[in-house]
Amino acid sequence: MGGTRGALRQPLPLHRLRPHIRGGPASSRGADRVSLLVRAGVLATGTGAELAGGWVLCRDGMVVAVGGGAPPVADERLELPGCVVMPGLVNGHDHMYQWATRGYAPSGKLFDWLRTLYPVWAEMDAETVRLAARAAMSRLLLSGCTLSSDHHYVFPAGRPGLFEALVDAAREMGLRFHPCRGSMSLGESAGGLPPDRVVEREDLILAETEAMVSRYHDPRPGSMCRVAVAPCSPFSVTPGLMRESAALARRLGVRLHTHLAETADEERFCQERFGMRPLELMDELGWLGDDVWFAHGVHLSPAEVERLAESHTGVVHCPSSNMRLGAGACPVEDLVSAGVHVGLGVDGAASNEDGNLAAEVHQAVLLARLRAALLGRADAATALDGRQAWSLAWTGGAECLGRDDCGTLEPGKCADLAAFRVDDLPHVGIDDALQALALAPPSRAEAVLVGGRVVVREGHLLTADEDSVKAGLALASRRLRQAVHA
Repeated sequence: MGGTRGALRQPLPLHRLRPHIRGGPASSRGADRVSLLVRAGVLATGTGAELAGGWVLCRDGMVVAVGGGAPPVADERLELPGCVVMPGLVNGHDHMYQWATRGYAPSGKLFDWLRTLYPVWAEMDAETVRLAARAAMSRLLLSGCTLSSDHHYVFPAGRPGLFEALVDAAREMGLRFHPCRGSMSLGESAGGLPPDRVVEREDLILAETEAMVSRYHDPRPGSMCRVAVAPCSPFSVTPGLMRESAALARRLGVRLHTHLAETADEERFCQERFGMRPLELMDELGWLGDDVWFAHGVHLSPAEVERLAESHTGVVHCPSSNMRLGAGACPVEDLVSAGVHVGLGVDGAASNEDGNLAAEVHQAVLLARLRAALLGRADAATALDGRQAWSLAWTGGAECLGRDDCGTLEPGKCADLAAFRVDDLPHVGIDDALQALALAPPSRAEAVLVGGRVVVREGHLLTADEDSVKAGLALASRRLRQAVHA
């Protein structure tokens, strides 16, 4: 790729983007003080308003005004007349290191899939994680994601710097980031699922988790990095570690995250080992509350849905991964109706090889309708419409991650925006723009802003060279395969 588009691949400060943004002279106050006006064909604010020709005015990383009609004067302008502009999407669950291990066990159920991949993940080092994370973050940004969590729970002995590599990659890519310091302590010899060589001592897990929170967690509004405490799952850590992790998180004032109720195998494991269902176990261990969000929530009873609602515990729905592994379908409508905060997640690329968060909106719509039809509902075609699905990726995800400064486009919120074309072949002529994007998911965003910084323009990254990202990922994947077969 040459010419103008090739130049767009370079990481440029906002004031250097003027060849691609119509506006007046660059402000003498510097890029951090430049005001940027984004004008859309349609502006969806995430609060229910949809404004033809709407605009968003950004300054100092925040939204300062939103409206329709004649826009205010700004230092810079980004004109997107053929696009829907919306809040940046929030990815509530991921395992970014898995970009280096895509395509393994393509027909495996969760436990079989994990047993295939644990030996591969045991060979990871910090460089593998860095290269995989750059690919994951590139794909997320290109799909309109501006805020992502990442649940990293594999820390092979003698391989330092893995968590640090994730945070460094997010800083490089310009992604708002919630890394979750995961862990596994229950190895095969103690009745757990993972092999002993990828589990850690529990005292070291707690100490390292506290160190990562101290080093990276920023609780301020507009923060680019917040850390969560995240033991992997009921079948890979002990109840003691779950309790101590909850106590640690609450002492430090950070959030809690883990997998829960993903598969029937997990349910059987918990019944056989603990004599209770997964959510009942989490309740017993102090893992319900407004500072907790779970990934998956596929196998939940009506009573458990109500318990999640009354405890204000969040759930992130990962439709592609759940279908890929044959896990089932999260009862999204039941959860939302009960008042549970529900977000969307791509999950790891080893169980969702694309990692396109906008596509998860599409998958959520279709899976909800299929689930409703299988339950015999005559109104199955009305289950979870496109606007409801977009809300999962906006406010639902922000609520799960505890970000009241993200998820909508309103004054005082973070200037995190995604723009998708609706004048291209897949979407042109469709009557309802938001429904069009849910029913025909975009492969790429036209533009993405994180904290008012343009990180994607004309469908291309500005913070990384895509060819370099691809080459690095190919190298990391090849090295892992070679290490496993050595």
